[in-house]
Amino acid sequence: MKITIHQLTTTKPKTLSLILCLILSLVAQRLMAQGPGVNKADSAYVRENYTKLERMIPMRDGIKLFTSIYVPKNTDQKYPIMLDRTPYSVAPYGEDKYKTSLGPSMLFARDGYIIVYQDVRGKYMSEGDFVAVKPYIPNKKKKTDVDEISDTYDTIEWLLKNIPNNNGRVGTWGISAPGFYTTTTIIDAHPALKAASPQAPVTDWFMGDDRHHNGAFFLMGTFAFLSSYGQPRPEPTPKNSPGFSAYGTPSGYEFYMNLGPIKNANEQIFKGKNLIWNEMMDHEAYDEFWQARTPVPYLKNIKPAVMTVGGWFDQEDLYGPLKVYAGIERNNPKSPNSLIMGPWIHGGWARGTGETLGNIRFGGKTSEFYRETIEFPFFGHYLKDKPDPQLPKAYIFDTGTNQWSKYDQWPPKTAQEKKLYFHPNGKLSFELPKTSSTPFDEYVSDPKKPVPYTAEIRNIRGSDFMYEDQRFAATRPDVMVYESDTLTEDVTIAGNVLADLFVSTTGTDADFVVKLIDVYPNNSPNNSPIPGTKMGGFQLLVRGEVMRAKFRNSFSKPEAMKPGEVTEVKFDMQDAAHTFKKGHKLMVQVQSSWFPLVDRNPQTFVNIYKATEADFQKATHRVYFSPRQPSSVTVNVLK
Repeated sequence: MKITIHQLTTTKPKTLSLILCLILSLVAQRLMAQGPGVNKADSAYVRENYTKLERMIPMRDGIKLFTSIYVPKNTDQKYPIMLDRTPYSVAPYGEDKYKTSLGPSMLFARDGYIIVYQDVRGKYMSEGDFVAVKPYIPNKKKKTDVDEISDTYDTIEWLLKNIPNNNGRVGTWGISAPGFYTTTTIIDAHPALKAASPQAPVTDWFMGDDRHHNGAFFLMGTFAFLSSYGQPRPEPTPKNSPGFSAYGTPSGYEFYMNLGPIKNANEQIFKGKNLIWNEMMDHEAYDEFWQARTPVPYLKNIKPAVMTVGGWFDQEDLYGPLKVYAGIERNNPKSPNSLIMGPWIHGGWARGTGETLGNIRFGGKTSEFYRETIEFPFFGHYLKDKPDPQLPKAYIFDTGTNQWSKYDQWPPKTAQEKKLYFHPNGKLSFELPKTSSTPFDEYVSDPKKPVPYTAEIRNIRGSDFMYEDQRFAATRPDVMVYESDTLTEDVTIAGNVLADLFVSTTGTDADFVVKLIDVYPNNSPNNSPIPGTKMGGFQLLVRGEVMRAKFRNSFSKPEAMKPGEVTEVKFDMQDAAHTFKKGHKLMVQVQSSWFPLVDRNPQTFVNIYKATEADFQKATHRVYFSPRQPSSVTVNVLK
């Protein structure tokens, strides 16, 4: 798209705003696709030291998968293989066209590895039909019984037999969806697979990754992503399917409000042709469709060493790394199994320095530290017999003290469950509430005026909401705020965060969003990387999560709420590692919408994917905090 200076200066302000918004969106998407940017020295090194091969590798059912193979030109030694299977393209295509960097980082390319990228079945240049988060087939009886596990096995077998100068050892890695494929490589693993690193692995699209959290549909990210990812691909192609861009406004809040009920997305935009979107709309509850798509139940008898990686500020897949690590640990407690959690957004460990996010500084180059001190030595040990980095079970970054800690289990043995109880007058403490004459707070939740998830004006989700100042929400009448006294000593949490609400509603369904927040002192130094930012009273989101109340008793069998009846709604908020420092305060916010990050709940008991405008109703919600109905947030406090 070309726009001249003359066109810009003669364009109406409203139209100019839309054009600039589109330009910024396209630039952002291009930068995300390119990663940290092209390093000329790295690009030159790859061309000078590697030969690129492109092969169609046959699978057991006859389907062939497009594979790019980068082989070191120096043939004086043998090299291990690093394999990354992806639905996001192995581009560039053509044996004369090279990637500008290779491997999890250029440390691998410079040290000497055979580095392999593969388009998964049904994506880009590979043959076959694509199935998102394809289910595992445990008992394969015929050649057509194929899944990601068998495709990986067949790929490794072919590489070992056909790529010269390999040393017979293989490592796998991948971030996000490629992280899911990495997880599948360790199930019924090929004997040559010695080390694997699922990074932000997609693990359960209903319970906590990407598409849903606790049954609540993550509208904004899913719509934008699936508008491209879910389009049919009739035949192999090197081209990407363009995503939706006709928002007509820089405000996602405005766009999705104007769109109305979710069913309108299909009727007005996708026209029933987006296959993965259709699957979402056909499976509102956690039925067999979803249950079959998580690899966690099959993480048994794992033989390769596994290093699972995640970021505390990951806007997409915080759930995955925690559950993959825990799944392996339950079934294989003595196997080499490590969890690495740092102060990163989605994939942040693989690029940049990791020194800051938004207004927050982390006191060092956390991403570089990870790549050089953790990731590179891990693979080097298992694939090249280099010194053992002696990784602990859990290598965890505290986002309050900016310190790394090593633990022999996660959560740490010394962590003790404590409840942060809600009290009258917006108080929060570790003490059980006493009898109150008014043992509840109430607020009106209006689907026509949902609480925004961010103070930013944007139509692409972004990641800033994960560490954004929450004061923009705290002032709304439909957001309940509970705040502790000023802390007289540090409080360090490490492990799972659990919301336990006692609530009632005048409707028959509701969403409940709970946010755990670190409130900075008013005299905090203005040390934000963003010039001019005042950090006094800053409300840092430590952990936020949503629960669709219809799933409070079963994610498979939704149940209506009874108007006026007090009901316990308990849900996983995922893990955190954070120190609330002396002089700070703890805060919990409770609300019933988080829009358009999460779709609107009609607050009537219906299949939300088929709801009409008439189904959306105001409702009055109450949050109770008596000794008999003590709403709380459970945290694991280190002694």
